Amino acid sequence: MALHIAVEVVRDSRNSLTTQIQEFIKREISEGILQPGTRLPSSRRLAGDLDVSRSVVVEAYGQLVAEGYLEAAQGAGTRVVGHLEAEPAAPALLDEGQVPRVRWDLRPGGGNTPAFPRREWLRCYQRVLQETDSVHHGYPPPAGDPALRYELACYLGRLRGLRTSPDHLMVVAGFAQTLSLVCEVLPRLGIDELAIEDPGHPGQRQFVRESGVRAVPVRVDGQGIDVEALAASGARAVLVAPAHQFPTGVTLSPERREALARWARDVDGWVIEDDYDGGLWYERSPRPLALQRMMPGRVVYAGTASKTLSPGLRLGWLAAPRPMLDELLRARARHDLGTETLTQLAFAELLRTGLFDRHLRRLNALGRRRRDALDEAVFRYLPGAVVLGRGAGLHAYVRLPRHTDEGALVAGALRRSVLVRGAAAFHAWPRRDAPALVVGHAHLPCSGVAEAIRAMGVRSDADALLP
Repeated sequence: MALHIAVEVVRDSRNSLTTQIQEFIKREISEGILQPGTRLPSSRRLAGDLDVSRSVVVEAYGQLVAEGYLEAAQGAGTRVVGHLEAEPAAPALLDEGQVPRVRWDLRPGGGNTPAFPRREWLRCYQRVLQETDSVHHGYPPPAGDPALRYELACYLGRLRGLRTSPDHLMVVAGFAQTLSLVCEVLPRLGIDELAIEDPGHPGQRQFVRESGVRAVPVRVDGQGIDVEALAASGARAVLVAPAHQFPTGVTLSPERREALARWARDVDGWVIEDDYDGGLWYERSPRPLALQRMMPGRVVYAGTASKTLSPGLRLGWLAAPRPMLDELLRARARHDLGTETLTQLAFAELLRTGLFDRHLRRLNALGRRRRDALDEAVFRYLPGAVVLGRGAGLHAYVRLPRHTDEGALVAGALRRSVLVRGAAAFHAWPRRDAPALVVGHAHLPCSGVAEAIRAMGVRSDADALLP
């Protein structure tokens, strides 16, 4: 195996070449540059690369093996030993403190995703590699590859009813990039406040604030965002998830949709539509069409493949009227040179062949079964609790009896090896009168969903949390 390593030696040094190689490799290991388990070039290969006698490298390797820095095995080559102590990794955080190891992790985060369609993705990616020419290996168009923008326009039109075209679409690195670009452009339009739903995603609130735009929380009720409260806030831009609000799961009612369209016209405002769930809808009633179709001239529609494929792809898209899209493209040009082309083309192929639709059907059938298991388990093991919102997406909002101690319930669940988030973390302002849990359930088998909820419902003298 023709491995390489960047070893620095000085031929006129007082130290021998063997000593220099030893000290260099030892230093790289100690400073964490050469990771445990890293395979090094053979002594013959490294001697050739450094233009030194092979015996110099053999002696250096031998001494490092003797000192415990390297290990050598017949047929496996020479490697950095795998048991060297490294600096402890920065702990992942929950609401407070470190994330412990548990049996059931019900947080609605990036790990709460169903299976990735490996076979279909590999087939599409292989076809792309076989058929792309040199043009596709250059810098991508800032708005995204034309093939994907065309397929997205077709897909979003038939599935979400979007009024758009390839020329009004931009491919982005997930919703985070969409929000970043919007927060950069809004102040240029004279808008320095962005209304956000409350409860909502705490990371989005922080992201907006750190982008230099003031985040204005507006309450959500059973019909979606309160448009009267939005109008009273004085904001001229709002971020909403009308199909399946996060975290409550409610759908914006037709009356509120009409009111939101009137508000946007009256204040000359903008609506940022976060369609974060994509096509994950397993409710038996039809999924509402995109809000964008009601007012395409005032909506920036944003979608993502993070929930339907994988957040690791960093693949999303936005649709905007041309003047706004031009502003967003100019803002993007200051930060990057576009989204990686081969992933775009593979996703375009997945859309074109219908494999993505087939994948969504499988996910929705799976999601329906797991949501049914959650509903049944909550009814059985959490007396008085109710699962709210539509059957969609990867999480559910479980409202608890009003006098339930939400924090105590979360802590008691953790003692039983269940990691779940209370709703308090998602509210901009404290709400002690509305205890709830935000439960990520899409990654668990039906039996796992039931067992996790059963564990939370177990009562003891120390944990009498539910009535």
